[in-house]
Amino acid sequence: MDEAPDPRYLLANERTLLAYERTAIGLVVAAVGALNLLDGTWPNVALGIALLAASAMTAGVGWHRYRQAERAIRAGTDIPPGFGVQVVVLAVIAIIVVVALTVLV
Repeated sequence: MDEAPDPRYLLANERTLLAYERTAIGLVVAAVGALNLLDGTWPNVALGIALLAASAMTAGVGWHRYRQAERAIRAGTDIPPGFGVQVVVLAVIAIIVVVALTVLV
């Protein structure tokens, strides 16, 4: 690509990355709350660990997707299909299952 990419696309890509990171921070806050405010039974500890894992995964997926889109935007090609949204949704479903276990056990 001979000309510079449209800054609007680059800024939109950055906003998407920040949305992933905001979600990851929210998951960390929830994990800290679960680990410090709930009693130390195994379901509550599992919930805290699941939230921490989901946070790390969300941050990593966001960064990976940002880099994919950045390369495609600068090369002037289509952005490759991503798996980030599906992974984050599956993590949220897994956390819902863990929360259900903490309530039932």
